[in-house]
Amino acid sequence: MAPKKRPETRKPLEMVLCPKSKKSRSPRELEPAAKKLCVKGPGCSRRSDSGCLRERLTSLQVPPQCRSIVRALHHHKLGRTAWPSLQKDLQQSFLHSLASYRISQKAAPFDRRATSLTWHPTHPSTLAVGSKGGDIMLWNLGIKDKPTFIKGIGAGGSITGLKFNPLNTNQFFTSSMEGTTRLQDFKGNTLQVYTSYDTCNFWFCSLDVSEKSRVVVTGDNVGNVILLNMDGRELWNLRLHKKKVTHTALNPRCDWFLATASVDQTVKIWDLRQVKGKSSFLYSLPHSHPVNAAHFSPDGAQLLTTDQKSEIRVYSASQWDSPPSLIPHPHRHFQHLTPIKASWHPRYNLIVVGRYPDPNFKSCFPHELRTIDMFDGSSGKLMHQLYDSESSGIISLNEFNPMGDTLASLMGYHVLIWSQEKAGIWK
Repeated sequence: MAPKKRPETRKPLEMVLCPKSKKSRSPRELEPAAKKLCVKGPGCSRRSDSGCLRERLTSLQVPPQCRSIVRALHHHKLGRTAWPSLQKDLQQSFLHSLASYRISQKAAPFDRRATSLTWHPTHPSTLAVGSKGGDIMLWNLGIKDKPTFIKGIGAGGSITGLKFNPLNTNQFFTSSMEGTTRLQDFKGNTLQVYTSYDTCNFWFCSLDVSEKSRVVVTGDNVGNVILLNMDGRELWNLRLHKKKVTHTALNPRCDWFLATASVDQTVKIWDLRQVKGKSSFLYSLPHSHPVNAAHFSPDGAQLLTTDQKSEIRVYSASQWDSPPSLIPHPHRHFQHLTPIKASWHPRYNLIVVGRYPDPNFKSCFPHELRTIDMFDGSSGKLMHQLYDSESSGIISLNEFNPMGDTLASLMGYHVLIWSQEKAGIWK
C-alpha cells in the first residue's frame, strides 16, 4: 500500500515565561481552552491543597545517609565495598535529591490529550510526545527555540506507540489508531509504512524496536502481534492474545525475549525464535484485571506490569511463573484517560507511576492528592511522592531520561518536565 501523504504544516506555538508566584494559586484546568507552550521558571509552587500532603511526605522521609557517595565510591575502588552496597548508597542519594525536584518546564501544544512519550536515546535533553490527534512534538529542552511540531490527521489518528530509530536517531517509529506502523523523520515525512490496515475497525496499539536484533514488533486491537525486520519484511503475523495487545516490550539484555500485555488479563513471555502460535509462549502470567503495560527492567532481570485497577506487579527472571511482588496502588482506568503505566528508573531499582485516588481503595484517605509515586523495586515500599499544586491533574505516563536526572510526565493536554533545583538555578 502506498504511504499516505502526511500534512507538513506545523502548529504555531506561543511561548511565554511564567512569572514567579509567591502565593499558591488554584489548580489550572486540565483541558484549557487556549493551548500554548509554557516554559516555567523556578517559581512553580509545590504547596499542597491541604495539609494531607505535608503529613504524607513527612512519613516518606528517607533515612539519613550513613556516609558520603565520594567515600562509598572510593571504598568500592579499593575493594572494600561490594557493588550491591554501592548501588544502594547511590539510590539512597538519588532519593534524597528528589526533595528538590520541581516542574522546570511545561508545555500544552496539542488540541487533544497526550498519549505517548519517549526520550531520545543519545540526547538526554530531547523527547518526543504524541497526541490523540496524531500530532507529534519533538522538544529539545536545552534550547529556547520552539519545538518541532508535526501535524496529525486529527480524529482517529491517536499515537499509541513512539520509539526513536536506534539505527538512525533522526528518525522515529510510530503505531497509531490510523491503522499503521510507520517510520518518519523530524520533518514529518513518512519514510516507510511497515504495517497498514485499510479499515477503521483495526488499528495498532503498541510498538517496540530492538537495535541488536534489528526488529520491529507491533500489536493490534484484536490480539495480533506482528514481527518485522528493519527493512520492513514481515517475519510473522500471529494472533497471540484474545483481545487488544496494549503493550509490547523487548528485553534490553536478551533481545529475543518478548513480553506482551493485553486486556484479556494476561501478560505473556515469548522466545521470538520459536513463536509459532498462541500456545507457543514460554510463560503466561494471569492478572485479575486487564493489563496496561509490561516493562522489563533496564538489566532485563525483572518485569513490571500495571493493570487497569489497583495493582502493580514485579516478576523475577529467575522464576517468571513464581508469585510476583504485589504493590497495591490506585490507578483505575476510564475511556477518556490516557492509560496509566508504571515505568522503571533507568539506573536504579525504582518504579515511578501516577496516582489516581480511588475512594474504594482500602488505604484511600480524604482529599488524597494525584501524586507521582516512587516505589522501591525490591521491597515495594513507597519512597517518595512528587506533587505540584498548579499541575494537580491525573498524570498517566512518567519517563526518566537516559541519564536518570530529568522526569517527563503527561497530564491530560500537558507535558511536565521535573528537574532538580540547585541554589536557585534550574538544571
